[in-house]
Amino acid sequence: MEIDRFMGFHTFQNPEGIHDADLIALNGETLDRSTWFQRCRRVVLKVGSAVLTGSRGLDRVMIHRLSDQVAELRQRGHEVVIVSSGAVASGMRKVGLKERPRTIPQKQATAAIGQTFLMHAWEEAFDKFEILTAQILLTNEDLAHRHRYLNARNTLETLLDWKIIPIINENDTVAVEEIKFGDNDQLSALIAGLVGADIVVNLTDTQGLYDCDPRTHADACLIRVVRGFSPKVLACATPQPGSVGTGGMWSKVNAAKKCLASGIPMVIAPGREKDVLLRLFEGEVLGTLFLPKERLYHGKKVWLANLPKPAGDLVLDPGAVRALQKSGKSLLPIGIREVRGSFGVGAPVRCLAEDGTLVGVGLTNYKASEIEKIKGRHSHEIEGIIGYKHSDEVIHRNNFVLAEPAEIQD
Repeated sequence: MEIDRFMGFHTFQNPEGIHDADLIALNGETLDRSTWFQRCRRVVLKVGSAVLTGSRGLDRVMIHRLSDQVAELRQRGHEVVIVSSGAVASGMRKVGLKERPRTIPQKQATAAIGQTFLMHAWEEAFDKFEILTAQILLTNEDLAHRHRYLNARNTLETLLDWKIIPIINENDTVAVEEIKFGDNDQLSALIAGLVGADIVVNLTDTQGLYDCDPRTHADACLIRVVRGFSPKVLACATPQPGSVGTGGMWSKVNAAKKCLASGIPMVIAPGREKDVLLRLFEGEVLGTLFLPKERLYHGKKVWLANLPKPAGDLVLDPGAVRALQKSGKSLLPIGIREVRGSFGVGAPVRCLAEDGTLVGVGLTNYKASEIEKIKGRHSHEIEGIIGYKHSDEVIHRNNFVLAEPAEIQD
């Protein structure tokens, strides 16, 4: 590929938004990789099934190697939260399944068997350093409700204060299609926003993101740095997962997109390479590093932007869509055409254009039945229609986040 040099980056002219560099420029400061990684105090480490499992099931040797590196990072002053896959894959080996379960009950059963072995392996690996671990199993539902989200954050903060390493996994034993995250790539992005991580390290069985699928293109080139997103960046990723995982590179790139919206960098790196974590934090150029152009969301808006499952939908007229997208306005009842779902006051809902395009997500000041009555009406009419008026806005702009551009949505 043809390259240009700009502000310390080798910039590939194609695909758009992709760079290669030894230096990292972020927040108006350019640093060498070693110094930059040393400043990443809080780390979310996501380890995929392909890294943690082998032909005989759970790879305890690999878990010990990773725990050795995590213990060393802690000695250097880093806090680490681990999002660990491997329960289903471990259970598969224990019961002799050759293919990943296709049904939810089968997945739940294998996860129930494998989760015990997975946690025991992590606990055993950290015990030699006298480091305690804590198991946390989450579902989509746990993070979809604001108070449960905050409870999870408080628990994680307490564990980190106590110098205990949280080991987090999706709760596959109770998750069903309506509440499952889908894969731990997405969960790691949500956890990063939850704990205010400085970086997410996503360990997988590939070298990183290539400009095309290296399994089918011998001339595929590894991309070292991605700054921001465009359709061309997502086009580099494939949705095809491995034999024991649920994600694939497309899932990892979309998880990176979620991280970057919260101003959190993410690196996809080869998890089975020797001392990969220590080498990353010593400044070696490994994998693909995703860097945010700017932080889009803060505080409550981080939760809204990454919300797993809104409670309902509001379909808006073109004027309301323009007011939200172009002017940063609040949503008034006059701009609402249709109400979908049943939800209460304070519920997170999707705002849709009439063609179904996602405009954004926000918290409502009125319940669904009340919005049904006041939709299409002026704000001064609200009290006369439902007997009271909480506010002029159905959704205030401070409780609303815009969606990503439609062409690069999940």
